[in-house]
Amino acid sequence: MNSSQLGHAAATGLPASQTLANRTAIRYWLYVVALMVFALVVVGGATRLTDSGLSITQWKPIHGVIPPLSAQEWQEEFDLYRQIPQYQLINKGMSLDEFKNIFWWEWAHRFLARGVGIVFALPLVFFWVTARIEARLKPRLVGLLALGGLQGFIGWWMVASGLSERTDVSQYRLAVHLTLACLIFAATMWVAEGLKPAIKDAKASLLNRRLGVVLIFLCLFQIYLGGLVAGLNAGLAFNTWPLMDGAIVPSGLWVIEPLWRNLFENVMAVQFNHRIGAYLLFAAAAAHMVLCFREAPASKYALLSFYLFAAILIQAGMGIATLLLHVPMGWALKHQAFAIVVLTLAIVHAQGMRRSG
Repeated sequence: MNSSQLGHAAATGLPASQTLANRTAIRYWLYVVALMVFALVVVGGATRLTDSGLSITQWKPIHGVIPPLSAQEWQEEFDLYRQIPQYQLINKGMSLDEFKNIFWWEWAHRFLARGVGIVFALPLVFFWVTARIEARLKPRLVGLLALGGLQGFIGWWMVASGLSERTDVSQYRLAVHLTLACLIFAATMWVAEGLKPAIKDAKASLLNRRLGVVLIFLCLFQIYLGGLVAGLNAGLAFNTWPLMDGAIVPSGLWVIEPLWRNLFENVMAVQFNHRIGAYLLFAAAAAHMVLCFREAPASKYALLSFYLFAAILIQAGMGIATLLLHVPMGWALKHQAFAIVVLTLAIVHAQGMRRSG
């Protein structure tokens, strides 16, 4: 333990060894929560790709954990689904067995979301009442809990957008729902990584530490743009690379009035922006890696900057493959899951630089 950590231990009135043990327990608990959020994002992607998100038309936070258990209950759920536009305009004539296939995806997504809430809330209460949480951590953990509650409301707000006039959910709301899930994941990992002891490494400059944080936000922004692509099914159009509609910068990017709506509603513009976001993230990670190796070529954070750059390169390749193959479910899910891997590496790298020296 370094002097800063010993100071924190003294502030809690606990022996340094006990403070370290408490931090370790909290850190691994947060890793479990983050892993569950990761799984939730992947299942959510499958729910979107199978058009299952509107199969449960009611929001029952408590009772909804129990799926239909009888033929009558299944028929009641199916009858509710048959009242919404998605069934009437797209899936009319769907059998009950076909309905069950999409129902289970959405039920699993909601069940896992409830599981994340329980796995976070119950240990939080235990650590709190047993005085294992340092004062500086309490507002951060309460903030994570609040974000989780907000995400539940955002999820229903998203589903509600597709129950009356649309045949799918709003791309605006889907992108917010996905990005908030990734923000919760990022915040959980950030807090967990911040509980690690300081590391013996060259001290990172203020510029590189700030660039490390910028890369995290660029990852989140790129995930948001990907949410818009998913919401508009924009990956099913313009399936060529590096050209798009036969050009580097295609025409037709600003055909909707007012112009700002193109950023969210124009399929071409939404996919183009996702491509540009990928190029920007790639360039920023490359520049940051060069700076890290120039600053301290033998440092651990320089090596991590290379791993992060390599992961972004792999993610770009997966995105291109997904596009060229017309978005098969397997590739699309890999692309979404690996985005969280990239985000994880960005967080571990940025926190490692903060603890360096």
